[in-house]
Amino acid sequence: MAYILSEVNKSGLPPLLAGIADNTQWLEKRKRIRETWLSYIGELPERPPVNLRYVSATEEAGYTRHRVAYDTVYGDTVPAYLLVPAAPAEGSRPQARYPAVLALHPTHEIGKDDIAIVPGRPNRGYAVELVLRGYVVLAPDALTAGERVYPGYPAFDSTAFYEAHPAWSTVAKNATDHMQGLDVLESLAFVDRRAIGAIGHSFGGYNAYFLAGLDDRVRAVVSSCGFSPFAGDPHPDHWGYRSYPYTHIPKVSADLREDRIPFDFHEIAALCAPVPFFNYAGQQDAIFPHWRSVAEGMGGTGKAVPPARPSGSVPLLPRGKASTIFPKRSACWHTDSWTAG
Repeated sequence: MAYILSEVNKSGLPPLLAGIADNTQWLEKRKRIRETWLSYIGELPERPPVNLRYVSATEEAGYTRHRVAYDTVYGDTVPAYLLVPAAPAEGSRPQARYPAVLALHPTHEIGKDDIAIVPGRPNRGYAVELVLRGYVVLAPDALTAGERVYPGYPAFDSTAFYEAHPAWSTVAKNATDHMQGLDVLESLAFVDRRAIGAIGHSFGGYNAYFLAGLDDRVRAVVSSCGFSPFAGDPHPDHWGYRSYPYTHIPKVSADLREDRIPFDFHEIAALCAPVPFFNYAGQQDAIFPHWRSVAEGMGGTGKAVPPARPSGSVPLLPRGKASTIFPKRSACWHTDSWTAG
């Protein structure tokens, strides 16, 4: 499944369904994609039992924001906010179980606070927007951000992680921690475990669809400015080893030096199928400027859906500076459609 990057840059993304005649053949290819993906990002270790601790609570208009913490692999702890809608007014129809969303923050040193504390940056408060729409929202800090910055290092410096785990990757670590977050949501008596979604912007955007491709408990995924193929990318080494600020997949660096890529990210996004996938990207994104490849990748990914469950990716590429725009109305419509019933 490896490709020559310079050839892909000229000819476009490898067709996702080339040689695929039916769903059985697609599932076989999907298995190969997953195996390749895991061989590059590393293991998904067994997770510990849920051990959720409530630290404090803040009452806000329409919801309660709980500061919580929970265990994850290798003795680590995830600090997070758990946002819970206010109880229905007396005499109204009670809400037995709520749909839930794992809300993943973008690249910002304050981590979860960027999306769960009001007032925050414009178009970043999606954790708050979702709880006000009736979702239980879990907004964790990713490793290297918020309360999980390594002592003595700046935010999003992954040096200490790789000193402790040289054969692993932050991508697999984040995915494992987010699976632990799904475990937490499923453990809550007031959450409908059949209606859990994932959402994120930028760093949180690709972590959201990486998670959905690895864990079928995610029933809908929203990724804003997080899908970035190698093809057409002026800086594909973003995904490989970097001394600073953050290394995603160290193993891919050797391939890039040889003008090879072991996969492209439309294949990784296709692991989400048949989960409904809303993708948003802009035509003036300074981080991921290769919007034509983004559109091509999402267009092909939307075809990797078994006929029995119509869904797929929804690409949206407005003419705007994507880093300052989050498509709230469209993202909420998508999430409501596939989790809130």
